[in-house]
Amino acid sequence: MSESTPAAPSNMVTLTIDGQTVAVPKGTNVLEAARTLGTDISAFCYHPGLSIAACCRQCLVSIEKNPKLQPSCQSAVAEGMVVHTKDPQSTLARKQMLEFTLVNHPIDCPICDKAGECTLQKLYFDHDNANSRVDTPKVHKDKAVDLGPTVVLDQERCILCTRCIRVCDEVAGVHQLEMSQRGDHETLGTAPGAKLDNPYSLNVVDVCPVGALTAKDFRFTMRAWELEATPSICQGCATGCNLEIHHKNERAWRLIPRHNDDVNQYWMCDDGRFTYRDLREERLAVATVGGLPSGWDRALARAGERLAAVLKQSSSLGVVLSATHSNEDNFALAMLAKAWGAGRIFLGARAAVPERADDKLRDADVNPNTAGVNAIAKALGLTLGSGADLEEAVNAGAVHAVVVLGDALNVSEQALARLAEIEVIAIASHERGVVKQAKVALPVAAWAELAGTVTNRKGLVQRMHAAFPPPGQAIPGWEAVVRLAGATGVKFSWTHAREVFKDMTGKVSELSGHTWVREARPLQLRFAGSRG
Repeated sequence: MSESTPAAPSNMVTLTIDGQTVAVPKGTNVLEAARTLGTDISAFCYHPGLSIAACCRQCLVSIEKNPKLQPSCQSAVAEGMVVHTKDPQSTLARKQMLEFTLVNHPIDCPICDKAGECTLQKLYFDHDNANSRVDTPKVHKDKAVDLGPTVVLDQERCILCTRCIRVCDEVAGVHQLEMSQRGDHETLGTAPGAKLDNPYSLNVVDVCPVGALTAKDFRFTMRAWELEATPSICQGCATGCNLEIHHKNERAWRLIPRHNDDVNQYWMCDDGRFTYRDLREERLAVATVGGLPSGWDRALARAGERLAAVLKQSSSLGVVLSATHSNEDNFALAMLAKAWGAGRIFLGARAAVPERADDKLRDADVNPNTAGVNAIAKALGLTLGSGADLEEAVNAGAVHAVVVLGDALNVSEQALARLAEIEVIAIASHERGVVKQAKVALPVAAWAELAGTVTNRKGLVQRMHAAFPPPGQAIPGWEAVVRLAGATGVKFSWTHAREVFKDMTGKVSELSGHTWVREARPLQLRFAGSRG
């Protein structure tokens, strides 16, 4: 007696697409089912993170026992369904729909910000690639329409896919965009007197499959195909949205959300996008002694001298870890603090902003690594004081020297003035706040310039990759700690961030089981496909 074929799980559906059998979960649409087989059905209005509108009719396919072509984005799979995506009827329909979409499109690719990552361009060359048959004037619409503080609209380029409307409604939770008129005179816009102005407004630029919606911040600054993309983590708050750094010539030009269902899905807030600007403002590019430029050797020698006397009475030494720096930087400094026997450990952080918090992505904690620093301190048996505790200790004269990681302290101006009177050794990427008053300042890499990890508000450890090298004499923060340790007679053997990470995972239970992800090489956007 032959063995029977095991039944498929009850939550799975088996169907056939272009002669290939595939099993997908119930509720999956045909378009996504085809993608599991490597078949990418062309579409404009469909987006996996939004509701289905099925208004572009660009994803039509043949489904047996159905007399008409069906939009694959809206057709749910069924047991035994047989789908044809490459038959003459389906391919002709999609080619005709693409030609219809192009009838009134201005075809101004040479001046369009979306050129090089445009879905319309991609599908034209993949599925049509024919000369236009239109010999009548095209319908003209308004150009450079100012929708609000962040986005500009070119109505002539809009293909009426409604993705942007659904982003406002479903992601931002506000209805700020809508269609008006009918037929070939239909236009996208805002209601009279209204503006596109919400914390997630720039997501409409990401989802726009053409160049209709452009970001004021990036408009006419750089061609997309000249940029390189490196994956990283947003430093704007404790959510830790996954993103790509788009950069060229050792400079970031924009930040774009990267898909992660566990953190931010396909989205990120506008505040997070603008954090790239901080990468080139007030940078500390050289080591300084007494506020004047100095080489690393002289700065380390002076730091060693200034710390030597304080280390004889380690209870008067304060060490400030940073919620804005990586786990590796903080672990290295925490280990050094233990080796020194430092009596007071504090957490340096930006002040919380309760009014920015929502039930989506924006968190009141505007520090990317608060959870990581707390986990490291707990594992090493360190009690972290707050900015208020640091201020109290400084005002009381209980601290004679402070080693500070980063520039975020969350203390008053009076406390900063008092810190200027004692020995402050700063390990920082930016020359501001307490760093300006430091007796010795050691330059380190900012988040987009280093390999490391941060821990978000949910305790998820996420990897950052270096997009480009840091400026001047700056080095990774953990390496600066290693050099400072050597200047005070403490020896660490770390030579790479992964070695710091390995030791850290062995000591910090929240990090145990994690492995170091190998470095991500920058990918030129010309080879990355469409962002629409």
